[in-house]
Amino acid sequence: MKADAPPLSRPLARKAVFAQAWPIMLGQASVPLVGVVDTAVIGRTGDAAALAGVALGATIIGLVFWSFGFLRMGMTGLTAQALGESDGTGERAEVEALLLRALGIGLGLGALILLLSAPIARLAFAVMAGGESVTADAGAYVEARFYGAPSALAVFALNGWLLGLGRTRAALALQVTMNAANVALDLWFVWGLDMGAYGVGLGTALAEWFALAVGLVLVGHVTGANILALARRTPRALLLDRERLVRLFAVNRDIMIRTIALLALFAWFANAGARQGAEALAANHVLMQFVNVAAFILDAFAFTAEQRVGAAVGARDREGFGRAVRLTGEFALASGLAFSALFLLAGGPVIDLLTTDAGVRAAARAFLPFAALVPLIGMPSWMLDGVFIGATRGPALRNAAFIATLLYIALDLALRPHGNTGVWLALLASYLLRAGGLALYLPGLLRDLGQRQHQGTQTSP
Repeated sequence: MKADAPPLSRPLARKAVFAQAWPIMLGQASVPLVGVVDTAVIGRTGDAAALAGVALGATIIGLVFWSFGFLRMGMTGLTAQALGESDGTGERAEVEALLLRALGIGLGLGALILLLSAPIARLAFAVMAGGESVTADAGAYVEARFYGAPSALAVFALNGWLLGLGRTRAALALQVTMNAANVALDLWFVWGLDMGAYGVGLGTALAEWFALAVGLVLVGHVTGANILALARRTPRALLLDRERLVRLFAVNRDIMIRTIALLALFAWFANAGARQGAEALAANHVLMQFVNVAAFILDAFAFTAEQRVGAAVGARDREGFGRAVRLTGEFALASGLAFSALFLLAGGPVIDLLTTDAGVRAAARAFLPFAALVPLIGMPSWMLDGVFIGATRGPALRNAAFIATLLYIALDLALRPHGNTGVWLALLASYLLRAGGLALYLPGLLRDLGQRQHQGTQTSP
């Protein structure tokens, strides 16, 4: 493997944090921008039902696909720790074996999702509220998106592996390639071929397959071997090592439960808007594009924390751990403040750009201040996610997300008489609940890391 990953031996500096984060910021910025384009492509047709259908369908696909988001998150932490254990040098057979394991799991699970797509869709629409016209458009979108399930999950694994290595520019190339293809295909299928919501879904699915092909080329660049040669040179005993497989599935199991809990939270949020009609659902979907832009870009610092924390844990470096958390947190706080101010100042014109429906515009403008608070209030939970993912502390992630989701649902039900105001207040509270739950586990994480560092010092020559 080519040894040009970020050096781990020097103390982390702000310049190094930004150098590692900015490619992720660009790549992450392109993810919600695809959602913005999807929204604008449908929204500017003036069909509120179609826009609501894409919103509902995207929620369902997000719930299904991101239930397997552990392929991205678990891979980042495990890869970074494997890199840290080698101190960034020497042979990295385990790093390569991790990629092969995750790609196999991603393709297999994706194929299973595709085979079961029809009953999954029926179950989802039985649970999610929506009118007849909304459900029809959502069904068309969902059907098309399922074609990309195997590639989507495999790309999760590729992205997580690249981020774990600190190869943020390669991850940027992968993300931008996929999203550029997505935008181009969406515009062609919807505005050129008039395929509606189905065209939006099909464009995304084809872009995911294209991204997988590009990702495998990037693997060859990073490792110096194509994927087939990589499989041949990885010892079978290492690839199928029982202890490593058990750890992989244990970490991924907890992260999967955590991810499903959070997806259920956001599905509940979308359904809360759907109960109030297509107009409220569409308005909330427009506002969630603001939230997504902030969350994905701020995740650049959370992803940087994942890699740096994972490397520090692998190297048993408590001081490096603390510095990674502090420096990435400083950048995230400043960025959260900036996004909140930007949304308040420029949100109105952006809403008008995304939809031409007067009712949707008015509703979105009325609740814009709530969406503008999310970058600031949500930042601590996103950063703590990065810390615990990098440390592969699955139980903490699982428990904090599960309890926060239960409390959020209870709060949403209690605030239901307040309409959409209650819906947004409950969502804001959910971020605070999750951050508080994770913060309770920080002392134990620090204590364990200190003990590991002490043990490593005692056993070193």
